[in-house]
Amino acid sequence: MPPSDGNVAGSFRDPSGFLFRRAGILYRQVNSAYKEHYDLLISSGLAAELQAGGMLIGHEECGPDLARTSDAYKVLKPELVPFISHPYEWCFSQLKDAALLTLAIQKKALARGMSLKDASAYNVQFVNGRPVLIDTLSFEKYHEGRPWVAYRQFCQHFLAPLALMAHRDVRLNQLSRIHLDGLPLDLASELLPLGTRFKFSLLSHIHLHAKSQKRYENRPVAARTRPISRFALQALVDSLECAVSKLQWRPRGTEWGDYYDATNYSGQAFEHKGSLISAILNEIRPGQVWDIGANTGLFSRLSSRAGIPTVAIDIDPAAVEKNYRQCKQDHEKFLLPLVGDITNPSPGIGWENEERRSLLQRGPVDAILALALVHHLAIANNLPLARIAEFFSRACRTLIIEFIPKSDSQVRRLLATREDIFPGYDVAGFEKEFRAFFAIERREPIRESERFLYLMKSKIRVDK
Repeated sequence: MPPSDGNVAGSFRDPSGFLFRRAGILYRQVNSAYKEHYDLLISSGLAAELQAGGMLIGHEECGPDLARTSDAYKVLKPELVPFISHPYEWCFSQLKDAALLTLAIQKKALARGMSLKDASAYNVQFVNGRPVLIDTLSFEKYHEGRPWVAYRQFCQHFLAPLALMAHRDVRLNQLSRIHLDGLPLDLASELLPLGTRFKFSLLSHIHLHAKSQKRYENRPVAARTRPISRFALQALVDSLECAVSKLQWRPRGTEWGDYYDATNYSGQAFEHKGSLISAILNEIRPGQVWDIGANTGLFSRLSSRAGIPTVAIDIDPAAVEKNYRQCKQDHEKFLLPLVGDITNPSPGIGWENEERRSLLQRGPVDAILALALVHHLAIANNLPLARIAEFFSRACRTLIIEFIPKSDSQVRRLLATREDIFPGYDVAGFEKEFRAFFAIERREPIRESERFLYLMKSKIRVDK
């Protein structure tokens, strides 16, 4: 469902201002209550410094006639983010880089007499391959002696999930999907192994922090805090930076993380498949592509390296981690790897299920790549071909999809451990079900294989 004009659903909690759309254009209203802090953000040079360094999203000031309410001070038109992702869709290194960005911004803010009042992971997005803060209203004037109000939020949104991913299981980042306001520190403390209590940074920022929260949870705010000098505050940020930097996770070999090392493709088949995809992309020229089941992004790069913003989604955290690390190494600007299970995609969550949009709500996209995917959905997950076709028709305008028959070794591997209850799983059945939702414009056999690559156009009108 395309976004409509009016206030943005995920931007109503902050009294400083909010996002809204008018005539399809995104704006940010700065309320009068935030005037002092906004003026300091601009006059101190902090905004300019952060924007020049690619750390804060850029914006331009617009006329006051665009304001939504009478208490507006400014109206901003922020630069657009190609795709809004959620922290529970990030791999380990993405969350770590977002955490380090937040701390680096806090350091620069302190140097210019300001401080972050928010340290939410949702305030960070990935643009041009790098994390960037998108909430211009996250800053406030620094007052000597005042504690960092965002300390708890930083620990819950960044440090706790990173520690669990590094020391327990990388899949525990999915807890952030349940705990929208950050992972409770008492839960993180219980789940972390005993050995983390002997690491000073995790002992102080998670384990003791959790106990302190419990001890003071029913006391007035004034009783929970005590003055902290600027030097001590800088030391706290340094300590958090050290804690995050030391956390490591190495993507080990998994079934799909090493998929291309064990595939039954010949070199010629790989090359031919890639050339077919490149030719189709050059023909249809999509504005954005989603590669679903992208693995480490081998074919995603056919679109991203052609300058097409591409979201590469895969269920395997190891594959996504490898993909993101390659993006960083090669300074890729148009590829965004994300962790996602298309059989259980990110739902709409938060207040009225609208604060964080579902995957489908963030579409439809111009084109989807669904390569070596259908047999997993149909056979491993028992999804009828008709339902698969219907889903893709709602998610995209153009579909580039690969069909792999039962005679292929990858499908035989899936069928080896279960009864074959899929009589309609063949080329004829596949085309019959997809024709109900798509116009099949092309079918290309992939050389030295029994696979086919299709170009399809959705019959369902899907508007962004």
